Amino acid sequence: MWALRRQQVAFAVNPAEDINKGLIVFVPLRLFGCRGFSFWARLINRVEVKTHMPNAKVLSEKQAIVEALAERIRNASAGVLVDYKGITVAEDTELRTEMRKEEVHYTVVKNTLTRKALDKLGLNELDAVLNGTTSLATAEKDPIAPFRILSDYSKKLGERFNIKAAFMDGKVLSESEIAEMAELPSKDALYAKVLGTMIAPITGLAVCLGQILEQKGGSLETPAAEAAE
Repeated sequence: MWALRRQQVAFAVNPAEDINKGLIVFVPLRLFGCRGFSFWARLINRVEVKTHMPNAKVLSEKQAIVEALAERIRNASAGVLVDYKGITVAEDTELRTEMRKEEVHYTVVKNTLTRKALDKLGLNELDAVLNGTTSLATAEKDPIAPFRILSDYSKKLGERFNIKAAFMDGKVLSESEIAEMAELPSKDALYAKVLGTMIAPITGLAVCLGQILEQKGGSLETPAAEAAE
């Protein structure tokens, strides 16, 4: 009897509602006595305590988001994760406009769902940066575009806008690799530069041959004309 009186019992102003919500106050049993304890014990046993389980529809929607993110990342030639916590609405609008021009997909993402999507693709190394505010920029056609645009904005906005991490062709890039990618010209400009480098020796050889033929009183068309006769 005395042992029971030293225990505590749950007390609620509106038992059925407060117990379900977890709003229970523990008060000494001696305020009620054994009869009070028996009453509250029976009452608690009759109340159906609801557990807050995730709604099936919500779980399905989250799973769909994870699958869509995983597919987007899988199809991307490159992607960049950004901390955008200090960007203004006007700056964000300007950034999104430039991204669309370069065909870069840029969205704010939830860290938990992005982590699941990345883990599905074996990019667990990026989990560590998924905290705070996070946006994701991905490109399918021009892998250099997101690096160049976001790097420019990071330089312009300073600590208010920072690149967290990046990946390319399924590989997580280091900070130095990200910096190197940001310094490259656009894909078209890069192709033109490479093509120009390849064509330069051929052009130089043609000019050299032309000069030799001219010195001998002929031209590049002479051999072809003679062959036609």
